[in-house]
Amino acid sequence: MENYDIVKTLIHTEKSTSLDEPFGRYIFWVDNRANKIQIRKAVAEIYKVEVDFVNTQIVKGKAKRLRHKTGYTSDWKKAIVGLKEGHKIDTT
Repeated sequence: MENYDIVKTLIHTEKSTSLDEPFGRYIFWVDNRANKIQIRKAVAEIYKVEVDFVNTQIVKGKAKRLRHKTGYTSDWKKAIVGLKEGHKIDTT
């Protein structure tokens, strides 16, 4: 897998932006098959930063309804990436 296949996007939510500046943590939407080592290398190469740690979490899909049918959105994986002191990702 290529780096851009592993790291799909940087998540911009109120909670994720509150972790950016004071703690140096960033939340990414990543491929479900990617492991922590692949995520670490991909983030380091894409954003030119040094990664301190990677935590991953599988987010379960939500139940949705369309007229009379019920279904679920797909499960997805997110990664919380901590950067080493002095490194930063420009989120603007």
